[in-house]
Amino acid sequence: MSLLNRSVQSDLNEETLNADQNQGEWVFGLAGNPNVGKSTVFNALTGLNQHTGNWPGKTVTNAQGKFTYRNKQFVVVDLPGTYSILANSQEEEVARDFICYGNSNATVVVVDATALERNLNLVLQILELTPHVIVCINLMDEAKKKGIDINLGYLRLKLGVPVIATSARSNIGLDDLKQAMLASADAAETLPAYQVIYSDPIEERIAALTKQIAPIIEEHLDPRWVAIRLLCGDDSLLETMELTHHPHLLDNSTVMDYVHELQKQLEGEGIPLTVLRDRIITEIVDTAQHIVEHAIQFTNPDYLERDLKVDRLLTSKWFGIPLMILLLMGILWLTIAGANIPSDLLGKALFAVIPWLNQLFSALHLPELIRSLFVDGLYKTVAWVVSVMLPPMAIFFPLFTLLEDLGYLPRVAFNLDHAFEKAKAHGKQALTMCMGFGCNAAGVIGCRIIDSPRERLIAILTNNFVPCNGRFPTLIAIITIFFAGLAAGFVSSLTSVLILTGVLVLGILTTFWISRLLSETILKGIPSSFQLELPPYRRPQIGKVIVRSIFDRPLFVLGRAVMIAAPAGLVIWVMANISIADQSILMYCVNFLQPLGHLMGLDGYILIAFILGFPANEVVVPSLLMAYLSAGSLTEYASLGALRDLLLANNWTWITAICMLLFTLYHWPCGTTLMTIKKETKSWKWTILAFLIPTVIGIVVCIAVASTARMLGLA
Repeated sequence: MSLLNRSVQSDLNEETLNADQNQGEWVFGLAGNPNVGKSTVFNALTGLNQHTGNWPGKTVTNAQGKFTYRNKQFVVVDLPGTYSILANSQEEEVARDFICYGNSNATVVVVDATALERNLNLVLQILELTPHVIVCINLMDEAKKKGIDINLGYLRLKLGVPVIATSARSNIGLDDLKQAMLASADAAETLPAYQVIYSDPIEERIAALTKQIAPIIEEHLDPRWVAIRLLCGDDSLLETMELTHHPHLLDNSTVMDYVHELQKQLEGEGIPLTVLRDRIITEIVDTAQHIVEHAIQFTNPDYLERDLKVDRLLTSKWFGIPLMILLLMGILWLTIAGANIPSDLLGKALFAVIPWLNQLFSALHLPELIRSLFVDGLYKTVAWVVSVMLPPMAIFFPLFTLLEDLGYLPRVAFNLDHAFEKAKAHGKQALTMCMGFGCNAAGVIGCRIIDSPRERLIAILTNNFVPCNGRFPTLIAIITIFFAGLAAGFVSSLTSVLILTGVLVLGILTTFWISRLLSETILKGIPSSFQLELPPYRRPQIGKVIVRSIFDRPLFVLGRAVMIAAPAGLVIWVMANISIADQSILMYCVNFLQPLGHLMGLDGYILIAFILGFPANEVVVPSLLMAYLSAGSLTEYASLGALRDLLLANNWTWITAICMLLFTLYHWPCGTTLMTIKKETKSWKWTILAFLIPTVIGIVVCIAVASTARMLGLA
């Protein structure tokens, strides 16, 4: 095991793996592949009685919930979605360790009824580890629509464990699942579950090693499973066993010498370690296929062909990426057009409170300095951030989640996988990049899905090259004023969307380029492979998706942005209102930055606005207006026409507008994102680098564009 993985596991012990459990409660792990409705099952079982946190020493989030059934208390631990428990990633390691050491009564494995063969691989792997398993076949309603008939009785008989059919979205079968959990917890003995049988040479060595280690393996670990993992060279398992105070097999020379002897015997028979691992996996896959062939019947085989036809279009070499860009344009148009009215109404409502606040401060006989500090500084900044930031997020995030629920986002990753491979990065970075369009902080958190630490860092360091919705207001305003014209209606919106899409595509291309550069310099390495599932298309639950996506993402991100924007408002007020020698601190800063701003095709006012917007990108435009107007507080422009007149009066040209767009795309991450990067990487080095990379690129690109324009006599 690498030193990195050793440090990741340094806090691991048996106590930290346990669920938050009170005496008399029964604990169940909830496992399953991604996209099988596991979270829906979890939410249906536990309702609102949930909490989340990070596994000790890891960056993998877990959720726990409780429910009562027939006067019994149950604790459900929602394990990370994973395709196996062979510990090739943090998610697989967390799931395996909890099943091994979490002191749970049983594990509920949720599988997709429409993809039973693929999902059954995980079931068979867990059955090798423990017989305390309940198989929950979810999405039975989808299976029925697609003409899939599942023989539940055959599966129960073959697997030797309870098999329950559910449609969790409709609360169908959940009572049967609770009953099975109750029976499993009450059972004094467990019948032998199904075991995968391997070829004779492998089985002989498994049996021999099992006999050797059985006396020193604790009861809740299956010695046969441990023997298989030892033969396959699973160092991660050995490290975990040591850290959880189990027998130190690594220090047991007799056992380890015997393992090496058996591995040499297998190698002598043409089964080296790499071949052994492949044969173990192949046998599990073949067994799952054999079971499913006898367990299901297709009454409507045409449904597969329909999904394949759609995939041939959405993931095709010629149409996949163009259709993806068109879909992005549609989402941007809905976000831009749809956010205008609610943003305006919310802004008017929040700014309408200001006279009342002024009256309150007056009634309390507080000094004007205090009133201006809190009302003009703090409140106006927070009100601007909320009114500008919330409506676009409330539109973009649900649309993004609907695509996820529909099953389209894995197709996006598929379409971009080849490009990320060329950049020597990870294909899953496509998904984290998409999340960055909503919020770069959320995109950074989303990088947890990338298993390789090297490729996770690449994704984190480049996520800022896709502009978040906090930068959209600036981009949209500049595009509309200088390039789309001031014409109202559909034409203006469409032109804005086209240019904005071009800016976003430029950010995506930059992501590829910087990822490749990092891969060949400070983060050298070989790109890792990953299993990309293209789940079946499903009808999204629009109501639940909207509610979940609004409360899970926008409000969380907005809360963090407000926490940073509030003190920023105080700083803006102080700089604009405190003078030294008849000149405000703000103007001193503007004059200091003017030479660099001119070189970049901008000016000192624009640069100070970006600096003041460090806590939250939403305050860049109001900070710029405040500086141009020499106002003492944030100023809201009445219309785009008025904003255009103000900018032209301050010597803006179309070159200034282009450089403004480029620097909005290429500049430092906001304070919220940098805080998130520090938390995720636990390193100031990577946090500082995440700040410097886009900033240096932004300065260099703007200088190049402005200098070229001047040389050609265009500016």
